[in-house]
Amino acid sequence: MNTPKELRYSEEHEWVKVEGDKVRVGITDFAQSELGDIVFVELPEVGAEVTANEPFGSVESVKTVSELYAPISGKVVEINEELNDNPEFVNESPYEKAWMIVIEPSDLSEVDNLMTAEQYEEMIKED
Repeated sequence: MNTPKELRYSEEHEWVKVEGDKVRVGITDFAQSELGDIVFVELPEVGAEVTANEPFGSVESVKTVSELYAPISGKVVEINEELNDNPEFVNESPYEKAWMIVIEPSDLSEVDNLMTAEQYEEMIKED
């Protein structure tokens, strides 16, 4: 299982990469492997407000539809348009090509409440 050390993780299996005053968000390698082949990704509009631990979109796999939860609160400033035509990127490249949204956080310190890679790995071992 690939869990990059420089990222932070939510209990809902989203990853967060801090990029200056913004954060890039996607789902983890573990999450995509549990879901199976992703066939559709639904993301919010640019400008939408997201709230920590509240749904911001969904991913549909051949098995199920799962909601995506915002790891922190803020405003969506960018979405990954490529996922509309290439939802399989979520399975192939969850940390590079398949980022989902970029958030301008209302409070960047919320990132400190997320898990480190080590803490996340411990959590998924227990599942």
